[in-house]
Amino acid sequence: MAHALSFHNIPPEVIMDRIRSSLDRASPLKMAQIYRSGRAEPKYRTYLSSPNPAPSGNNIPKQTNVPKNTSKKLVPRRELLTSIGLGLVGGLGPRPNTAKAGSGTPPSPIEAVSSRISYSRFLQYLDEGVVRKVDLVENGTTAVVEIYNSTLEKIQRVKVQLPGLPPELVRKMRDKNVNFSVSPPEVNMGVVILDLLSNLAFPLMFLGLLLIRASSRNIPGGPNLPFGLGRSKAKFQMEPNTGVTFNDVAGVDEAKQDFQEIVDFLKTPERFTAVGARIPKGVLLVGPPGTGKTLLAKAIAGEAGVPFFSLSGSEFIEMFVGVGASRVRDLFNKAKANAPCLVFIDEIDAVGRQRGTGIGGGNDEREQTLNQLLTELDGFSGNTGVIVIAATNRPEILDQALLRPGRFDRQVTVGLPDVKGREEILKVHSSNKKLDKDVALSVIAMRTPGFSGADLANLMNEAAILAGRRGKDRITIKEIDDSIDRIVAGMEGTAMTDGKSKLLVAYHEIGHALCATLTEGHDPVQKVTLIPRGQARGLTWFIPDEESTLVSKKQLFARIVGGLGGRAAEEVIFGEPEITTGAAGDLQQVTQIARQMVTMFGMSEIGPWALTDPAVQQSDVVFRMLARNSMSEKLAEDIDASVRRIIDSAYELAKHHIRNNRDAIDRLVDALVEKETLTGEEFRSILSEFVDIPVNNWRKTSVRELINA
Repeated sequence: MAHALSFHNIPPEVIMDRIRSSLDRASPLKMAQIYRSGRAEPKYRTYLSSPNPAPSGNNIPKQTNVPKNTSKKLVPRRELLTSIGLGLVGGLGPRPNTAKAGSGTPPSPIEAVSSRISYSRFLQYLDEGVVRKVDLVENGTTAVVEIYNSTLEKIQRVKVQLPGLPPELVRKMRDKNVNFSVSPPEVNMGVVILDLLSNLAFPLMFLGLLLIRASSRNIPGGPNLPFGLGRSKAKFQMEPNTGVTFNDVAGVDEAKQDFQEIVDFLKTPERFTAVGARIPKGVLLVGPPGTGKTLLAKAIAGEAGVPFFSLSGSEFIEMFVGVGASRVRDLFNKAKANAPCLVFIDEIDAVGRQRGTGIGGGNDEREQTLNQLLTELDGFSGNTGVIVIAATNRPEILDQALLRPGRFDRQVTVGLPDVKGREEILKVHSSNKKLDKDVALSVIAMRTPGFSGADLANLMNEAAILAGRRGKDRITIKEIDDSIDRIVAGMEGTAMTDGKSKLLVAYHEIGHALCATLTEGHDPVQKVTLIPRGQARGLTWFIPDEESTLVSKKQLFARIVGGLGGRAAEEVIFGEPEITTGAAGDLQQVTQIARQMVTMFGMSEIGPWALTDPAVQQSDVVFRMLARNSMSEKLAEDIDASVRRIIDSAYELAKHHIRNNRDAIDRLVDALVEKETLTGEEFRSILSEFVDIPVNNWRKTSVRELINA
């Protein structure tokens, strides 16, 4: 790069001073080359080799005996002039002050550097042994090297850019006895702050824009929370089209009647207000899962013809305090704006749990949400024209303030359907399915005690799937029986091969059926099978003789005898060492029944006492933890003794039935092993050849007659 130099109007002494400064900053190698090249003017050679100021005028000594070194590379005059000119240009300007005046702070190593050399040249100097000291700066990426120039007899500082800090370099400096040190990097706070602001600028701007945008979208008077956290997530339908009416709901006639009154009130309110009636503010649906609580809410939404809001109780709860209460306010503000309307809250126990039982005390998010819900339901301002329908299967954990009249005026219990209700439900769910003419829905209803509406819908769907899998165009009773077994006991497993295991399972199941049949008060046998399902290797099915919510002591004792029949058959026929683990589930059931007879039903010699705290029987774990055990040790021993006496007497009776009917058992086992499944009629037909069956355990009337009775 060419430099235009101008020396006009500059005093000679200033020029010489700048030349010497430029030569001091030049690298030692270049100065030595210039000196040895012989290309410099004679009057400057003495000056270049002398540390004293240059003489002026004619006092410059003449050159004498300067050896010529023709083997070295000559430095052109242009390079010398360029080096001197650069020094002049840099020196004529203001000199930087590397240390503050009067501060006494020495300049940093990198600021005192005169020039820069390459890394390869540095290694060459290191091999020649002219390197005296090395200061590593900028995290080891740059080195300030002090090199001794023997020609000038002085030490000059140069800067070297290092490729990191290789171990070989450190080893070589140790071998050459070079004094090296590491200088900590200088932190420029201005650069650090500028870099931090540049990194945070975009996120802060983005967050600010989101806050401004979210705040501008809030409705007047509504929740003022960013990102729409305070807005309700309820699904709103101005004209509900759920596709469900009261005709699609069966088996819950009492609940349908209560909801039909609400629908009539919404459609023709003048008929009720004429006699001073007011519309109910809230209806709470209570019942086990699958009984149709949500289905009833869909039906009333389809029948009422008013705006409908639906959401779950868990949608109120968030991790941010105050969000749930804000959503409750927003929900009721929208509902009041569209009154009259319906608000359905499913699983209200998620937000309506009793207060004071939480770990966070009275200031947690859930309790604040419940407080706001109580205020909106029946607070100072009221909620005219808004009917709240809520559903839960855990009413015992709800707060008492939520259940009082004025908030939920009605509590509708939606229980499991009876035999007639199950038949009506089966008619609804089989209306779009092709059934064989031999399929009687009344018989299916008798075979499915304890089934809810959801279970019956699943039953008919599973039967339709099995019929399609088997290539049939209609659903037969075979598919329905298999579907019942699949829902109750699980998938059908691989059939057992003939052997001792299969024979033992056959005696076990026949023992259940025989002891239950010969004990008065037990339900009749529906079928006995050796086809594995789920975890069971064999199954014995019983069908209830009648629908009754009251169970006698004789019936409970008969169930214990029937449950112990399998273990009794194993012990009597194969001997006590051959009893198996197949009776594990049976023992759990009979122990539970016997303990309930003693502690809950008062059916023991202890007397008609309630020996358990109701809080201990709560389904909620918090209530069970807070319950106190008020039972004494003596009473606990008496309870255990009574339970054992009941089970021991039932087990002795079961073994008595097995010993006295060995021939009948062998005959039944042979038939079961051959067919793998015996129906109740086949079982009783074979057993009646050997023993008289109790009248109460023999169904002499048909299922249809029992239903019509």
